[in-house]
Amino acid sequence: MKLKLLYALATISLSFNIAAAQTCYDGADTTTPTDRFTINADGTVSDSETGLMWQRCSYGQTYNTETQLCEGSTPSLTWQEALRGAKNDTTADYDDWQMPNIKELASILEHSCTEPSINENVFLGTKLQNYWSNTSGVSTMSSAWVYQFDSGLNSLHAKTSNVYLRLVRYEE
Repeated sequence: MKLKLLYALATISLSFNIAAAQTCYDGADTTTPTDRFTINADGTVSDSETGLMWQRCSYGQTYNTETQLCEGSTPSLTWQEALRGAKNDTTADYDDWQMPNIKELASILEHSCTEPSINENVFLGTKLQNYWSNTSGVSTMSSAWVYQFDSGLNSLHAKTSNVYLRLVRYEE
């Protein structure tokens, strides 16, 4: 009985976390306005400020052009798995995707919002979790920088940690 009660409470708790709505603050400057981005039909987003092209969905998901939603699961990966995934990714027929560096990843943070701290009109399928950068720690090479998209904070994580990923490429 106790186990069933715990399971029910955990399920209810998880459902609230999944259904949580983004919170944006009036009066705070928008750091990633929608008009800065071109939403491409192929599931990519072009950033006019940085010249970067991003995947609209988190790594592992597929952009459905009919529903305009991200479909599929989003795996959490070790740093090495994320590097391999980027090298092998061919989203929108591009073969030069890469893991973003910490500054590139910071460029898509929306500082006026939390849960997630990203422009949800532009970027879909964002988990309220950490996302890898390819930037290693200076004093601890066994760690790399991540951004947590529920709050927009960065931190170092062991490269053996399981973390989410969004890929980027330089637009030509």
